[in-house]
Amino acid sequence: MKEVQTRDASINIRALPSQRSLIDRAAAARNKTRSDFMLEAACNEAENVLLDRRLFCLDDDSFDAFEAALRAPVKDNPSLAALLDRRSPWEI
Repeated sequence: MKEVQTRDASINIRALPSQRSLIDRAAAARNKTRSDFMLEAACNEAENVLLDRRLFCLDDDSFDAFEAALRAPVKDNPSLAALLDRRSPWEI
């Protein structure tokens, strides 16, 4: 059975009426509440920001583990090899 989680951490922001109206229209287009739309948009952007990071600060143990992973031999991946052998759709 799936565990139900209660959202109990509040996030409050102030916006211009035009911004709220824009968000409300977009939320309605997605059939979502304002809160659900904003939370989803904010989480998507937060994930993008974290995925785009280029500088990572690691302690010595974490760095050693990271370096070991980089130095490990590449495992055979037939699916990846097949994908790389195919022509891209824009090359056809």
